[in-house]
Amino acid sequence: MERFYEDEKNLTASETTIMKAIWDEESDISIPDLIEKLRVVYGKDYARTTVGTFLLKLSEKGFVKTYRKGKISFAHAVKNEEEYKTKLLCEETDFWFKGSVSALISALCSEKKLTKEEICEIRSMLDDTGV
Repeated sequence: MERFYEDEKNLTASETTIMKAIWDEESDISIPDLIEKLRVVYGKDYARTTVGTFLLKLSEKGFVKTYRKGKISFAHAVKNEEEYKTKLLCEETDFWFKGSVSALISALCSEKKLTKEEICEIRSMLDDTGV
């Protein structure tokens, strides 16, 4: 998988949904399977041509590559989902919380009640970083 760089463009909402469907697969996904997954899992009833247009834009942004095997086209993720999520989270933390991770966590905790397991996991992560 390729790494992300500061000057890369973010995805649109529709592109994000398509990438999430691709990333959720353990291997490359056929375009017919992608269209079906978008419809069933994400409630997006995109036409094949619409998905093709999105894939072309995602390819131009360096997120996917498409290829054919016989009569079937496939999409292959080039960019890594975890790195993209981390990049977005850092950007949002910088924008909304002036870079303050504690303010981000405070906002999250005020909206979602943490389970005891999640609290232990967070404590463990903090301990591992020497905090």
